[in-house]
Amino acid sequence: MNKPRLIYFDFPASRGEECRIALHLAGVEFEDVRVQSKDWPAMKSSTPFGALPVLEMPGKPPLAQSNAILVFIGRRHHLHPSDDFEAAQHEALMSAVEEIRHTISPTLRISDPDQKRVAREALAANELRTWASQVERQLGGGPYIGGSKLQVADLKLYMMVRWLRSGVLDHIPTSVLDHCPKLLQLQTAVAEHSGVQAWLSRLKT
Repeated sequence: MNKPRLIYFDFPASRGEECRIALHLAGVEFEDVRVQSKDWPAMKSSTPFGALPVLEMPGKPPLAQSNAILVFIGRRHHLHPSDDFEAAQHEALMSAVEEIRHTISPTLRISDPDQKRVAREALAANELRTWASQVERQLGGGPYIGGSKLQVADLKLYMMVRWLRSGVLDHIPTSVLDHCPKLLQLQTAVAEHSGVQAWLSRLKT
């Protein structure tokens, strides 16, 4: 292996996609390894924590957990604050994204339509609204978390906000975050960033 390998499932969302975009913004040439669902059970036990994404660097053991991967990329390529306290604030927001992902995840496994509807409607009215308000209070004038410079934590928030507003989660209204204008501003700013657009355009070709 003579260049980094980023291993994740074959879809342009969630934890793996935010790491792919971070590597792209950093100008890192990497192998984008996309795992098919049918192949995952056989390789799961070979990953550090039985989960993806995993970043493999030449001469290093595999690095797992999306936040660790993002912070590693960010520190190495000036996409994470150099000030220790500011960096910790960004990492707290990244942890908050993981927490809300874990809150949503159980509803992805509900097969009964009525149970899913009840669970998702409760999520939208309670946990999601509270989470978004808490994050909103910690954002400044924008457009990004740290002001005018896009950093890896912005990618993580962008991916979550995009998901919640996409309409792909049944019974989560696309207006669920409309009470948080700073979060919406961040999503727009990240989506319009030239480097992010360049990555997304690659997926369409």
